[in-house]
Amino acid sequence: MLYEERFDPARLDRFAFAARKVPELMHWQLVECPVCDLLFASPAPNPGGLAAAYRDAGYDSAEEARYAAETYGELLREVVPRLPAVGGVLDVGAGNGAFLRVLRERGFGDLTGVEPSRAALNAADADIRPLIREGVFRARDFEPGRFRMVSILHLVEHLSEPLAAFRHAQGLLRSGGALFVVCHDRRAPLNRLLGQRSAIYDVEHLQLFGRGSLQALLERAGFPKVEIRRFPNRYPLRYWLRLAPLGSAKTGLIAALDRVRVGSLPLTLPVGNLVAVAWKDAAA
Repeated sequence: MLYEERFDPARLDRFAFAARKVPELMHWQLVECPVCDLLFASPAPNPGGLAAAYRDAGYDSAEEARYAAETYGELLREVVPRLPAVGGVLDVGAGNGAFLRVLRERGFGDLTGVEPSRAALNAADADIRPLIREGVFRARDFEPGRFRMVSILHLVEHLSEPLAAFRHAQGLLRSGGALFVVCHDRRAPLNRLLGQRSAIYDVEHLQLFGRGSLQALLERAGFPKVEIRRFPNRYPLRYWLRLAPLGSAKTGLIAALDRVRVGSLPLTLPVGNLVAVAWKDAAA
């Protein structure tokens, strides 16, 4: 299956490669793999140009990052007791460090983040910013076997080489450690219903996964035990409306909701996301 390119460079602004932006509903030409069900950009955009776009992107989603981090923290409740008792945690694509803060509040030490966006780094709290390295994820920057967990949260869709990133993460984990991954589920009912009007079809996304394609990628990366499930997300009502394919009407609707003080009302919805925990050892 082929999805023709929908791309108008004139519509890109400084938030086009930012986290949790208002969707432009544009995407690259996308091809579906008949074997693993992966949907991927072909041809893919130049990695150097993408790196610069992420570095210079704007950032205005601190509130949404906090909600997302709290959700991810809850997803870890059953994972943490199974992790090694010692070792650090690496958060790849740390943004403003919201998830690092949740990890620290839950008792994790030796925390490190990696984030390319300068605006996101500038939005980090003063006590969290020193934990985050500016730049892209490079395994050679870290000691092999140092971490008991590596997190890659809503980032794998953006990576030019996702298999290499997962393999690098596997090498950084100590025995019994886990890779914690969150990504969109293109096969979720809502995303299938909306089709290309779903916010997951975006110029930031070089590939889109279903459960099967994510499992296959993690197994190819050397993880013998992979656990995957869907989960709901919790965000303010105004953010859900930002994602909805409502055209120009949603700006006024969001403003109206804020005037009556319900735009900030948190709402939990099963919008179509996957969480995967990939263990370095099968016995974990």
